[in-house]
Amino acid sequence: MIWVCSVGHALCAWRTGGARTATAGTGWDGCCAMLSSKRGFDVLVALIGLGCLALLLPFIALGIKLDSPGPVFFRGVRAGRDGVFFSILKFRTMVTDAALRGAGITQHNDARVTRVGKFLRRFKLDELPQLWNVLRGEMSLVGPRPEDPRYLQYYTPAQRALLSVSPGVTGVASLAFRNEAQLLTGEDWERIYIEQVLPAKLDLELAYLRRRTFWTDLQVLMQTVLVLFGRRNWNVGRKLA
Repeated sequence: MIWVCSVGHALCAWRTGGARTATAGTGWDGCCAMLSSKRGFDVLVALIGLGCLALLLPFIALGIKLDSPGPVFFRGVRAGRDGVFFSILKFRTMVTDAALRGAGITQHNDARVTRVGKFLRRFKLDELPQLWNVLRGEMSLVGPRPEDPRYLQYYTPAQRALLSVSPGVTGVASLAFRNEAQLLTGEDWERIYIEQVLPAKLDLELAYLRRRTFWTDLQVLMQTVLVLFGRRNWNVGRKLA
């Protein structure tokens, strides 16, 4: 947290022309308080992440273009806070006519996923452009995943409470169901998603929402890194809910 406050102090100094005052909300304490707020932390991490992404972008973009024809990025409509629709940004991992070949959810061994797309999905690199959504205020780093509007009809009144917060790039349900496509097999895969997977994911997010703090969000982010680099326990998200 010290390095975060150091960067934040530099940003605050830049915004105030380098002046330090005793006014509440400025200086070290004010900057640390600002960054400890969810939005302040989201913006800082998104800026750093997008800077790192700029280094990877040429290589990822080249791989996507060489692997299959079509754009580098995928834009899809999702339901955000208060049910407001927005355009989510991802690296494209499917063929360009994927929407014509099947539903919006990826099932097990989905033929629409490209070779490069499989690699990007394995390490969740396809989600990195969503840092731009975070910067725009449409998403947060941690929260329930933004929902495809087609599945909002299956939310109960209690589950709709999740629409009161910003959707996240990662979250407890994302961790617990990291490999959810493996559950969606057979001809009834969408029924399995609607009747079993979706309710379980929403219950996890509701349980987490009731005890959520800035520090539990940090735990989710750290758990996300651990899962991506070797720790593949499906119950990892449940431990935080």
